[in-house]
Order: sequence, then structure tokens, then C-alpha cells
Amino acid sequence: MIRAGLIAFALLALKGTPADAAECRNITFDGSSYTICEVDLKRDDLRLFLNNDAGAPYGFFGSLDEALKAQGLRLGFAMNAGMYHEDRSPVGHYIEEGVEARGVIDSAGPGNFGLLPNGVFCLREGRADVIETKRYLKAKPNCRFATQSGPMLVIDGALHPRFLPDSTSRYIRNGVGTTADGKRAVFAISNDVVTFHEFARLYRDELDLPNALYFDGNISRLRAPGLRRSGAGFTTLGPIVGIVTPAK
Repeated sequence: MIRAGLIAFALLALKGTPADAAECRNITFDGSSYTICEVDLKRDDLRLFLNNDAGAPYGFFGSLDEALKAQGLRLGFAMNAGMYHEDRSPVGHYIEEGVEARGVIDSAGPGNFGLLPNGVFCLREGRADVIETKRYLKAKPNCRFATQSGPMLVIDGALHPRFLPDSTSRYIRNGVGTTADGKRAVFAISNDVVTFHEFARLYRDELDLPNALYFDGNISRLRAPGLRRSGAGFTTLGPIVGIVTPAK
């Protein structure tokens, strides 16, 4: 009776746990803590979001979730997805529902975004790809959603050439990597401050992904309902990537 009661309690607890579709878990790699969320592009409805119907940035995961509820939907897993200006507009290329809001920037520049090579996270029907910017311009993929950021973390299995093993620049960092077949997108956020080199090695050596892209640092946030992680914060965000599911 006790065992049956414990099983029933466990099933009830699981039923009451918010589902976010993405499979999120905490891991330790090379002495640092990370949260990893894997998205199956054949199963999950992954989208990018920037502005609401009034043309103002959603800014927060909670605001986006409330807007989706009016459509009979809800927000599951979510993460900030690329660098942005003071007005929250994207620094680089951005496409939402097939509409281009900003063109591709392929030149070097100040800051992490301009640390070439940078890249584009592209969502098409049933697949996701991280593509180095110059390749993206040549390939001209028909992305339903796209966000450009930088630098690339991993390019064809190699670390970005400018990353230094002995760097002293440490921040909370987040990014995304994709499998070669485009079926999985793996999002990561560090729970400890890490260097670019350390974060890139997570994608190459632990997650074994051929291409990965840096989204941002310091203001990096993650919404993972299954881990009771809301991603609430005081700083408004620019582009957001997230899974949309039917409201229950």
C-alpha cells in the first residue's frame, strides 16, 4: 500500500509539473555548471519573437507568455536569442514568420558580435541550423525565423580561432548548437561565469555538435518550466527563442 501510494504521488507530481517540450537538464563540464535544453525540431514548435502587436518588444518571457495565451497557446522553454540595441532591436539579421526585419551584417566590428566569424541561427520546416554568416549569404536558406549573433563558438568542429584558453573574461553565457542533420537544437546557459573558450568546448567536447553560436553574456536568461526556472529578470530582452505549445 505504501509503495502504491508513493507511485501515485510521484505520477501526480509529474502530471503537475509544467511541460516545456524541451528536454532540460543540469550538467557539470570541466568544473562548471550548465543547464542544457534539447529541442526536437520534428516534434517541437520552436519560434523567434521580438515585438508584440503594438510594435513594442515583449521584453520578458512572462509578457510573451501572456500574449500567447490570448491565442490559446503558451510559452514553454525560452531563451534570449541574440544581441540587441538600446531600443531592443536586433544588432544583426532577423527574420520572423518569413518577414525580414534586419538584413545580414557580414563585416567585422566592435564587440562580440563583430568578432568574425559570426553566424545565423536559422529555423526552417522541421529543422534548425547554425550557419556561419558568409556561408549563409551564399546558401540563401529560406528561413521562417532567423537571428544573427556572434561570435561562432564552433565552426565545423573547430573552436573559434580567436578564443584564448587563458582568457580572464568571464561571464554567464548562453548559446545554441545544432546537429548536422538539423533535427536537434541544443541550447545552453552557464550557471557559473565562464570564458568563451570554456563555453565553446562545452559544445565541441561535451555536446559533440559541429556548429554552435554565441547568443549573449551577462544578461543571459533561461525559462525552463520543467526545472522550475522562470527566467525572470529586471532587464528587458530583445529577440527571444522559445517553444510554443497549446494552452491546457
